[in-house]
Amino acid sequence: MDTVNIENRSDFAQWAVERASSIVAGEGGDLALAAREGTDETIASAANGLGQAIVDALLEVFDGLLPED
Repeated sequence: MDTVNIENRSDFAQWAVERASSIVAGEGGDLALAAREGTDETIASAANGLGQAIVDALLEVFDGLLPED
């Protein structure tokens, strides 16, 4: 994981766009494939993977806001 210094809203917006693009490219393709060819279980699994990737990104940002001890 690369460290990014976010000093203003513009930096955060740029990071968020890049991170969202990365998540959709990685997990969104799996969801689209499952939606076309999968069962309800595979669609649910792919959707859960996408949701977990989003949660992980949000926690990554939150952890970065905490002061280091």
